[in-house]
Amino acid sequence: MPSDGQNGTTPEQRQQGGAPTQEGEAGAAKMNRNPFGWLVLFALIAMLFVVFGTLEGNRKEVTWSEFVAYYEEGNLEEIKLTDRAVVATLKAREGGAEQSDQRIAHPFLPRTEELVQSKLDDLTAGNYETTSGPSIWLQVLFSPLILTIVVFVILWMIISRGLRSAGGAGGMLGSFGKSRHRVLAKEQSGVTFKDVAGIEDAKDEVTEIVEFLKHPKKFMRLGGRIPRGVLLVGEPGCGKTLLAKAIAGEADVPFFSISGSDFVEMFVGVGASRVRDLFKQAKESSPCIIFLDEIDAVGRRRGGGFTTGGHDEREQTLNAILVEMDGFETSDQIIVIAATNRSDVLDPALTRPGRFDRQVVVPLPDVKGRMEILQVHAKKIKLSPDVDMERIARGTPMFSGAELSAIINEAAIGATMGDKDFVEQEDLEEARDKVRYGRSRKSQVIEEKERAATAYHEAGHAVLQALLPDADPLHKVTIIPRGQALGATFSLPEKDRYGFSLKYLEAMMRVVCGGRIAEKRKTDDVSSGAASDISQLTQMARAMVLDWGMSDKLGFVRYSGQDSREAYIPEKEYSEETATLIDQEVRSFADMAYRDAERILDENWDKVERVAEALLKYETLTAEEVRKLMAGEPLGKPSVSDLLAAEARKRDAKQTPPPTTKPSDDEGLDPGLMPSPA
Repeated sequence: MPSDGQNGTTPEQRQQGGAPTQEGEAGAAKMNRNPFGWLVLFALIAMLFVVFGTLEGNRKEVTWSEFVAYYEEGNLEEIKLTDRAVVATLKAREGGAEQSDQRIAHPFLPRTEELVQSKLDDLTAGNYETTSGPSIWLQVLFSPLILTIVVFVILWMIISRGLRSAGGAGGMLGSFGKSRHRVLAKEQSGVTFKDVAGIEDAKDEVTEIVEFLKHPKKFMRLGGRIPRGVLLVGEPGCGKTLLAKAIAGEADVPFFSISGSDFVEMFVGVGASRVRDLFKQAKESSPCIIFLDEIDAVGRRRGGGFTTGGHDEREQTLNAILVEMDGFETSDQIIVIAATNRSDVLDPALTRPGRFDRQVVVPLPDVKGRMEILQVHAKKIKLSPDVDMERIARGTPMFSGAELSAIINEAAIGATMGDKDFVEQEDLEEARDKVRYGRSRKSQVIEEKERAATAYHEAGHAVLQALLPDADPLHKVTIIPRGQALGATFSLPEKDRYGFSLKYLEAMMRVVCGGRIAEKRKTDDVSSGAASDISQLTQMARAMVLDWGMSDKLGFVRYSGQDSREAYIPEKEYSEETATLIDQEVRSFADMAYRDAERILDENWDKVERVAEALLKYETLTAEEVRKLMAGEPLGKPSVSDLLAAEARKRDAKQTPPPTTKPSDDEGLDPGLMPSPA
């Protein structure tokens, strides 16, 4: 992210990459001041002496009489007299039993040196060499015993040094116990509340925290206590992490950011150690903010499911967080902000007042919020003047902020690939469908029979959606493959729905059934293309029976479990008779929707045929075009074949060279002459 300065780098980045020569010299000076490296070097040299000493020829100590016997036999050569021994080389015997480099030594005391020298004179007639042997201190220093002791001492120093460095956090684990947080400042984050749109209520709640960090005495004047923890709850992509970064940008205090998964390692106890290290550094830097992203990774409810090693490690980490948050004082001025999209699985001890006092819900944006988010992201791209951003906001219900950002980005990419000067409305429409349903596959070749079945399938959906007043209004219908589907029918809700009425659910269930009914009537067969429709129908029917109490036979009772995603065995708190009745009611809702949809399509089959034939001809129809077809009006627009033929003619015209015309003043030239280049 950009920060102070013109090069867009953070101060830490400039420090790491700005002056490599000075840092290298400083690192070398530090190594020179550290004797540990020299000790290791000395140990290596000593080990080399030991190795070369063992590679030396075999030395055998003999008595003087044996030495004389060797000499008289003529087996000695290169006799040398040192101040401590007589050393000679034994000649190689026949057959190579003994090598010529084998040495025989006769050690003696220094006070007998004159006696031995006189005996050597008598024995060899002075045929020997007198040399001074190595110093006794060098022999003692490089003796195998001393070298072994030195090696063990150096190894002990290495081990003790490692233990001392590991003793700070995590014990024997060394740096594993250190917290892996990142510290952000306002200049580094580059995000403020101006960059956060669509979640005004959440911004108002966290604004109080920013105000407390800036002016703590203002709140303490009346004896109030700022919340110790704030839990941001919302669906993925709603802007929880962005809101936390904006707090860091507005508060201008140290911002310790870490993910819940960073606490857990392969070693037991590391998570708790990292928690203690994080809070210790935060207390030293107060006032500050600690941001724990994805807190459900370590804050899940204790005691549920099966106990494993990883589960115990997670519980130790959670216990450490609970203890550290209890250790806060009012004067610490440390606020913990956590984010999760699974607040239902958090431990109750974590969400009680005194730890996370507030739960700030970050919801999916409404129409107004989506409009603001689209405008924030649209500032970075070039938009055509005729772009209707409100239409895009209305056509993206239940879209998160991350998906809206992706729509703007995909539209810019599509316009760039089309060599356009601006992002147009059709680019935004295509980007919306691409983000939610996948990329269109226009080049895929589909058999004509299957293409006709798809056209009637989508026509059944479209006609029912246009006829039923309680369903969402139709937006467009297409048989161009997109994602995993061979076709799609899109709706354009007039408003955001925060609840579902019985009439709306019944209408949407009938719309879902229309595809299979129209396809079956046209082809006298059924296919797997209705798999997604069946899944939606079943989910709506089961929710109506189990969760929303819309069944007259089962009454105003909830039968679904509390959290079926957390347990290995689904929760079931009703009898087998009730389970049978639940299955019957779900089937009853589905059958009723199927019968009503079949009746409506039979009464309006001519409209289905007109829409289906138009889909085969044009491939994509808007809601207005569907209404014209249902009313029997012609569309009057070129078909896909006409558009392809026009494109082919344009391409051929570009590839064909223009005809060359003969200049008028060259008409009288002889046919064998070439015209002048001028």
